[in-house]
Amino acid sequence: MTDEKKRAAVVKMIVMDVDGTLTDGLIFVLPDGEEVKAYNVKDGLGILLAQLAGIKIAIVTGKTSKSLEMRAKKLGVEELHQGVLDKKPVLEAILKKYHLTAEEVAYIGDDVGDLEVIRSVGLAAAVADAHPVIKKHCHFVCRQAGGRGAVRELIEFILESQEKWGLVEEKVKDLFNRQS
Repeated sequence: MTDEKKRAAVVKMIVMDVDGTLTDGLIFVLPDGEEVKAYNVKDGLGILLAQLAGIKIAIVTGKTSKSLEMRAKKLGVEELHQGVLDKKPVLEAILKKYHLTAEEVAYIGDDVGDLEVIRSVGLAAAVADAHPVIKKHCHFVCRQAGGRGAVRELIEFILESQEKWGLVEEKVKDLFNRQS
């Protein structure tokens, strides 16, 4: 088993950045000043699959966005921290709250604001178009760019490393059976 897979096998929580990670980094500013972002449905489904497998999700971002609040609520993400420039203290508080060690956490980001957290978790990941300094410190670099399915790619890697695909497939099948 590779080092990355060993690290992924013990992950109990995935923490992620937003701009450039869950999004492609583009921000549309409407005439009233409201900012709008686009989210990839594949990443959203990946987040739901991770939760079905018992993996907790947290979002820590430097910006504040109403659309992100709505997206996080829709995906059932309870740990949403916006307007955070120094992410490490927030990560430490999350670890304490959930009684986790840093080794049990994966973090995915894209730029220098993520560096301190990336250096401190068990499985550090970067989107394909991340800053080279970030990639240099990561255990796993996605083939997909930010906002283009990179979060889903990381989640699938973790689920495969934990041999939880069968569990997730059964839970998804049960959900569809209940809806029909």
